[in-house]
Amino acid sequence: MKEKISYNIQIKNKRATFDYELLDTFTAGIVLTGTEIKSIRLGKASLVDTFCIVEKGELWVKNMYIAEYFYGTYNNHNARRDRKLLLTKKELRKIDGAVRASGFTIVPTRLFINEKGLAKVVVAIARGKKEYDKRDSIRERDDRREMDRAFKR
Repeated sequence: MKEKISYNIQIKNKRATFDYELLDTFTAGIVLTGTEIKSIRLGKASLVDTFCIVEKGELWVKNMYIAEYFYGTYNNHNARRDRKLLLTKKELRKIDGAVRASGFTIVPTRLFINEKGLAKVVVAIARGKKEYDKRDSIRERDDRREMDRAFKR
């Protein structure tokens, strides 16, 4: 009987929640090569400056960094290549319709390994925040932190 290997990989895009107002989220599979999944399982990936586009009815993640696998030979992958995301047609139509409306974008927020050992990406339909919205977010975070400190005393 096969043992279940637990991978607690949670790579987050913290900048996305600060720069964007996240409206709707979707969990998508991602098409990877062998060395890419090995690097992700080691936690060597980043979602900084990553974005998604809809191209010919398919969703692609651009500029996602997955470090080259240390033990990879000539089969090693390009660290910032475009990768296809796997969603249902209904979800793709919903995302495409939202992006066609002005002011919306698709942002990857989290990369994780599920219980079956497959890599998944959580993408969100988002609207960019204005400067004053960002200041409000900072103020709310600081207020929450102060209340927690006062509560612990």
